[in-house]
Amino acid sequence: MIEVQHLTKRYGPVTAVDDVSFKAERGEILGFLGPNGAGKTTTMRVLTGYMPATDGKAIVAGYDVLEQPVEAKRRTGYLPETPPLYPDMTVFDYLTFCARIKGVPRSERATRLRNVMERTQIADVAKRHCAKLSKGYRQRVGLAQALLHNPEVLILDEPTAGLDPKQIIETRRLIKGLGGDHTIILSTHILPEVSQTCNRIVIINKGRVVAVDTPDNLTARLRGSETLYVQVDAMGADAEGMLSSIPGVTRVSTSDRRDSIAGFEVDSDSGRDVRRELAAAIVNRGWGLLELRPMRMGLEEIFLKVITEDAAVPETAPETSQTAPEASHE
Repeated sequence: MIEVQHLTKRYGPVTAVDDVSFKAERGEILGFLGPNGAGKTTTMRVLTGYMPATDGKAIVAGYDVLEQPVEAKRRTGYLPETPPLYPDMTVFDYLTFCARIKGVPRSERATRLRNVMERTQIADVAKRHCAKLSKGYRQRVGLAQALLHNPEVLILDEPTAGLDPKQIIETRRLIKGLGGDHTIILSTHILPEVSQTCNRIVIINKGRVVAVDTPDNLTARLRGSETLYVQVDAMGADAEGMLSSIPGVTRVSTSDRRDSIAGFEVDSDSGRDVRRELAAAIVNRGWGLLELRPMRMGLEEIFLKVITEDAAVPETAPETSQTAPEASHE
């Protein structure tokens, strides 16, 4: 549904987006994650036809955004970070205007307007001027205009920026509900945004894609081992030494301790499940097995590890060594 092939965007000597490639399948919510200035907004602008790429290709709903821009735009709904509202228009008048310029047939406009206002929960402010809307309502109206022509693809750039916690939860719920009916790219630097709404994530740093996968798969790849949390009441015995002696266990470290109760992080060979052996060894010694569960890396850990590893790789290509000023184009 969305395919980006070796996309590059340069501003003179500065490379803002450097050989970026990824895909979003039909009905998928793809998180586009990176720090501020990483190249997210530049990529979104190329995908929506707002600006041309220097090199590479972007295909949206089967149409090349450079060679067939009108057809690609007809199938795309775009919510930029700052919604493009007209302050002197009421919400209803603004959405009616958007429906006309998006080519929604006259016979369908009333129904379509009613549906998107209900879906984005803005019917109660339909007669209010856009200038008098709160930040949360402006975001919702911006999302409503993106949905008006029922596009196959939605591109959302920082959709919850500046919202309060209640508005963030409501917007996340709305976006998640749109998945399946629409293919969505969600660009953000906010980690919970991705973990709570997206099926897969693309991590971008300094204009380059540094990881593409599901959070669970990234966890497995970055850990390079299976990690379990084990809490036992060993009655003062050397539980750490015993756990270390189990075949397949590669590392045991004490996580917490209180009297005779201790918690351990236990690493094992990648792909090897040692839970049965751990449980049997603990129970056979008459110790109390209080907890045994897999440990997962949080998205924050994944993000920081990927970004840190990427920063440690020396720049070799001349053009990529000049990406630092790119933040000014975001």
